[in-house]
Formats: sequence, structure tokens, C-alpha cells
Amino acid sequence: MLVETLTALALAGGTAVVQAAGTDAWNGLRGRVRDLFARGDAARADAELERLDHTAEVLNSANNIEAERLRQEGVWQGRFEALLESLEPPRQERAAEQLQEMLSFVAASKGDMAIGTGKAVAREGGSAVTGVKRTGGGQTGPATVVNTGDAEAEGPGSGAVSGIVNE
Repeated sequence: MLVETLTALALAGGTAVVQAAGTDAWNGLRGRVRDLFARGDAARADAELERLDHTAEVLNSANNIEAERLRQEGVWQGRFEALLESLEPPRQERAAEQLQEMLSFVAASKGDMAIGTGKAVAREGGSAVTGVKRTGGGQTGPATVVNTGDAEAEGPGSGAVSGIVNE
């Protein structure tokens, strides 16, 4: 398989891991990544789940979320590249197919997302949301918010939310 193709798959894989962290897609992605790296070895499977959980924890508690997202994408890209490069052609092709299936799964699972938002202030009966606001009731798919800013409501009839609002 072409090196450029493997590199692109690894890059997309790193991005997918970071995008899925904290979303409804996370558990499905964890299982796929575990299986891809473990190749039937229970100890490797456990180690991968620990690495994935560490990634999710780091992303959830990061002070500089964008810098940490980029760092974690690079970490996982490197892991995927090393895995693909270590396999002989028939196994490499199967691993590349599994990685592509994982990417398709994450792409189909993506929903609304807000990361590292600022402060929202509502005044004089207004409303404000720092996160995701879904209106009309027709939304499907996951919604994810990470490190949303403070929400503050001032005055009668005002409302402010930090997180997800479904109206």
C-alpha cells in the first residue's frame, strides 16, 4: 500500500480519536481502536483502552484545549502510522480497512460540538448559551460540549446556559 495513503489514514485516525472523545461515538471508537491494535492479544487490548481513556481525560481537563487536541491528534497519528508500517502487506491491508471502517463510524456519529467557548451573559429578559443550542426539536445525533465558558443571567426573565440546550 502506498506510504501516502497510509499516512493520510493515520492522520485521519488521530483526528477521529480526538473528535470522538467525550461524544456518543466514544465507546464504539474505543472498541475499534482496541481491536485494531490488540490483534487478539488481551494484554495489548487492555493497554490500548488505558491509552484511549488517558487521552479522553487529558482532553477533558486541558487548560489549552486546542493545543492539547493538536498534541493528542499527533500522538494517535504516530501510533497508527507505526502500527501500519509494522505489518506485512496482507495484514497491513486489513488494518487499513479496519481504520477506514473506524473513520466511517466516527463520521456517521458526529453531531453538534462546542469546544472552549467564552462567557455568555443574558440581560433584560434575554437568553444566552455558551455551548450548543438546538431548536425545533428535529435534531438527531450526538451533541458534545467541552470546556464551555461561564453562563450568567442578569435580571427578570433572563436565562443563560453553559452546555447543551434542546428546545
